[in-house]
Amino acid sequence: MSSVKLFESKQIRSIWNEQEQKWYFSVQDVVEVLTESSDVKQYIKKMLSRDALLKSNWGTICTLVEMKAADGKKREIQAADARGLLRIIQSISSPKAEPFKQWLAKVGAERLAEIENPELASQRARELYKAKGYSDEWIEKRMRSIAIREELTEEWKNRGIKEQRDYAI
Repeated sequence: MSSVKLFESKQIRSIWNEQEQKWYFSVQDVVEVLTESSDVKQYIKKMLSRDALLKSNWGTICTLVEMKAADGKKREIQAADARGLLRIIQSISSPKAEPFKQWLAKVGAERLAEIENPELASQRARELYKAKGYSDEWIEKRMRSIAIREELTEEWKNRGIKEQRDYAI
């Protein structure tokens, strides 16, 4: 399944990888939108020359994926999943990339705080469900079901159940 995402009315080509269960996005499209570069390939080359670690991991971060080009033909292009894309964005020196970098810093700080205080993760989940329009009653049931599932899984682990087939016995 392929799709086109819009960012500030500009197209970002994407494709769903069924086997991995994740989206891949055109690296070139994202870099073009965030840099407004007239020569995206040259921008990426310069970016890689400035960031040796990114360059050494480029083949791991990016993969060739078949997507439709502007002329309508399918071509293999460099694509990255969300994690890879966020890593690439870190190396883009453009004011348009700054909001993404600020968001990454905010999310990173929140996750570090949740490691220190796991209750914050529960609170964040409740807030997200609320923002999505779920009722307080639904949220409480959901949070209880998550807690019960975690307890059950922990009990199975304590009793030595390791494989899926063991759960059915």
